[in-house]
Amino acid sequence: MTDTPAEGMDLNDIPILLRRRIEAMILKHVLDVITERTSREEGEAVIGAVCSRSAIEQGKQLAEDLGRAPDLTDFAAIQPAWTREDALRIEPIEATEEKWDFNVTRCRYSEMYKEMGLGDIGHLLSCNRDGDFCIGYNPEIELERTQTIMQGASHCDFRYRMKKDT
Repeated sequence: MTDTPAEGMDLNDIPILLRRRIEAMILKHVLDVITERTSREEGEAVIGAVCSRSAIEQGKQLAEDLGRAPDLTDFAAIQPAWTREDALRIEPIEATEEKWDFNVTRCRYSEMYKEMGLGDIGHLLSCNRDGDFCIGYNPEIELERTQTIMQGASHCDFRYRMKKDT
């Protein structure tokens, strides 16, 4: 029996939904330990910061793979990574180089976190990553979202824009 070296593995081959489950299994214990040592507030702040850094790094890596500053059509082209295995059900509205609007009508990420007993921090584990991802991917992309399924809404309203020159 031979082992395949982990460094040869491409994380993009693993569905993001599964990656988030594995991360959440570990981060739950991190949250518990920090809460025991300091406070729940500090634990959530650390989890939020860790997930933010991870999202920014993922954005940087995908932008580097593209080899140029991505626009919103590039961003839309990689959306299947997040929707893989019916992880998200998307209702498209508009996609151009300057604007990308869609609603998420089903979120298995939210369902998964609730099943894991982590629904109260699901926004830290996934939702907050959405805007942070843009910082690494292309800081000229901004997200406006007024509601999420994770926090009880009927759908998530994603509205991405390329920043206008001031």
